[in-house]
Amino acid sequence: MIQEERLVDLFLRLCQINAPSLGERESVAFTKQYLRDQGLQVEEDQAGAKIGGNANNLIVTLQANAPNLPRVFLSAHFDTVEPTDGLIIEERDGIFFSASDTILGADDKGGMAPAIEAVLALRESGIPHGDVVLLLSVAEEIGLKGADALKIESLNLDYGFVLDTGPPVGTFVTRTAFHDKLDIEVIGKPAHAGKDPEKGINAIVVAAEAIAGMKMGRIGPETTANLGVIEGGTGTNVVCASVRIKAEARSTSLEELEAQIDHMVKRFEEAASKHGTEVRIEHVRHYHAYSLDPGSEVVRVAQEASRRLGFEPTLRTTLGGSDANVYNKKGVPSIVVATGMDKIHTHDEFISRKDLIDTARLTLEILRVAYGA
Repeated sequence: MIQEERLVDLFLRLCQINAPSLGERESVAFTKQYLRDQGLQVEEDQAGAKIGGNANNLIVTLQANAPNLPRVFLSAHFDTVEPTDGLIIEERDGIFFSASDTILGADDKGGMAPAIEAVLALRESGIPHGDVVLLLSVAEEIGLKGADALKIESLNLDYGFVLDTGPPVGTFVTRTAFHDKLDIEVIGKPAHAGKDPEKGINAIVVAAEAIAGMKMGRIGPETTANLGVIEGGTGTNVVCASVRIKAEARSTSLEELEAQIDHMVKRFEEAASKHGTEVRIEHVRHYHAYSLDPGSEVVRVAQEASRRLGFEPTLRTTLGGSDANVYNKKGVPSIVVATGMDKIHTHDEFISRKDLIDTARLTLEILRVAYGA
């Protein structure tokens, strides 16, 4: 049975520890000690050194009490999309908000606390179970870096569940998109803007021409593109010598994604050629898509657990990414479990006490189904 006050207390304590990406050491240390105090086996990997952070992923094991049962994992991430120094949490009508000028951090403490509580509740239930492994990652928000550094292939896991998307509780993400990033530098030529403007090449003008004819936003039902950052120039009296742009595209279709990336690259190349200059473009695949068979064991277990608790076990597609993208790419079947966190990545973020408890109940039921209880 879920211990509701223990769950809520852990959620609040986790939220109140500042844990920005690459700076999660205090949160990892607290969680490591908390789990060891609960009698669980806790290990750290060496992710921090690999990714330039001050903390590592935690690999936590509740050892099996019965033979020949699956080795299942639950996963969530430590880091928040921005710092939470000075966070004040307020509960109004059963809903937790940030009452300070920071995000709440329910992404992903609203997944981590229920995952931990479900493991503790499973142990206390005494039902037969195989090894249950908690994978608690760092640096998820800046490119799934902790999960990428984690050697999940060596853990001999059968399948798992990543608690890291929004409501409704009882639903699951089983299909996601490819996500590509472009770092672009348009090279201009500096000159005095008043004395010799004709001797310069204005990188802003070149970039503007490229962007003006570019397909952006919703490209198709499951394909999007965006220009998110543009910066450059040194002053109004200098013809701009360089513009740097960060862009992305996402799609569940690799063919559509590659067509959109080619389109964006060609727009910049053609504009640069017209003005007699050059553009430098770095193209990186941020993460790979996955699509799990609805008949697979990991999906069957999740949907059966959801139905048992009276939820509607809808299977969802999203263009967002999570550690599940990395785990699936590395060959370990993984789906994303919906939690109650809402309006994430904003200062209006919130989660209800009920959804927090229901997420823990569902996660425990997933484990019960996985072990035939």
